[in-house]
Amino acid sequence: MVAVQSITSSFSGRYATALFDLAKETGSVDAVVADLATFDALLDAHEDMQHFVRSPVFSAEDQVKALQPILDKIGVKGLAQKFLLLVATQRRLFAVRQMVKAFRQLVDQERGVVHATVTLAETPSSKALDAIKASLKDVAGAGAEIDLEIDPEIIGGIIVQIGSKMVDSSLRTKLNGIRTAMKEVG
Repeated sequence: MVAVQSITSSFSGRYATALFDLAKETGSVDAVVADLATFDALLDAHEDMQHFVRSPVFSAEDQVKALQPILDKIGVKGLAQKFLLLVATQRRLFAVRQMVKAFRQLVDQERGVVHATVTLAETPSSKALDAIKASLKDVAGAGAEIDLEIDPEIIGGIIVQIGSKMVDSSLRTKLNGIRTAMKEVG
């Protein structure tokens, strides 16, 4: 599994870099970002589409034939459509989500955007969310964007992850720390 993931990520990165370079060259980065987001949303919304892109049962020809009308129907066109059809032709559609993710990372890097994942136990009020955003912009810069996740299992507090750095001040983590300390005492 690890070997497959490393191979997938390496060619995914090459495909994403080639798409990014071409999109920059043609001035269509925003259009490609939007079209790939539309395609990614389609994959999120339909389990059958996820099966279609991952399944080795379908030939490249079958995938291209089926994909063309789908892309037309959801409005994915231009460079993004050509890219997705090329990926299908090359029998790499199973890795399209990694390619889209790598493309987004390249766009964000170019634009100076930093993504911070903020995990809370419940949906915050707009005032609390604004305070979190302001604090993160102070730490990560003006290009910080927040990906909010709700996880009731953290009980309370907040977990913030920016890149490989994480600050976990959730109540769950604090309780686990107390539990571990008490086991050591007893």
